[in-house]
Amino acid sequence: MSDLASIGLLWGAATHRGARRRLNEDSYLAGGSVFFVADGMGGHEAGEVASAAAVEALRPLVTAEVVGVDDVRCRVRTAHDAVRRIETAPGRGAGTTLTGVALTAQGGEPYWLVVNLGDSRTYRLADGELEQVSVDHSEVQELVDAGSITRVEAQTHPRRHVVTRALGAPEIPDADFWFLPVHAGDRLLVCSDGLTGELSDARIALVLLVEADPQAAADRLVREALEAGGRDNITVVVVDASGLTEALESTAPRDGHADHQDEEDTVPRRSPWRGALT
Repeated sequence: MSDLASIGLLWGAATHRGARRRLNEDSYLAGGSVFFVADGMGGHEAGEVASAAAVEALRPLVTAEVVGVDDVRCRVRTAHDAVRRIETAPGRGAGTTLTGVALTAQGGEPYWLVVNLGDSRTYRLADGELEQVSVDHSEVQELVDAGSITRVEAQTHPRRHVVTRALGAPEIPDADFWFLPVHAGDRLLVCSDGLTGELSDARIALVLLVEADPQAAADRLVREALEAGGRDNITVVVVDASGLTEALESTAPRDGHADHQDEEDTVPRRSPWRGALT
């Protein structure tokens, strides 16, 4: 039997509109073996609707027995088309970032498939070290890559929120894909920039290390981002991989669109992997 059959996924999610925003334009999808965050752009009836449309386009992946890269590519294209169809006020287009992971297999072994478009982020915590897996599609990242500014300067740069790739753009977006081997004890973090704009990677890593329960970790990260200023919508999904031998009861995910209330929207879940390898 493959190692994939014995992997258990424990996860938690939290989202908040932030301290200064009237609406929450973030959405997330968490369940089965897929975990995504979308951060909408364009304001009410644009960004809010765009992130929700992206999540809905990806939702069929939750019930798939095996999630393959071609399935994800197809769903990302479907999400792009759905966002492009959104009608907006003249001069205001709809768009959304998208980042996240799906548990899949390569050569009979378990792998994380990481997907990214925009400046929301996916991280992996392994052996006590936090690594940003995704690469921001943003103007400031291009400046950092060119050596024009430092990473510290990028945190306060006036163009730091300008993304260079997103679902809903006039051209078909070119999403980044990575395969990472799955190891027992892996902890994945998927988040919108409302988290990373308020907390340093060092602080995020510390919270992920001290909070053993993924739901507690997600709740605390959102709470600390709010306390740090909460200038943007904040969405966090924390996923743990372990070699669980007994099946965990699977529960249906709640609607992935972020809640617009003042309270945090928290959704603890446990998902066993029950897929067969091809």
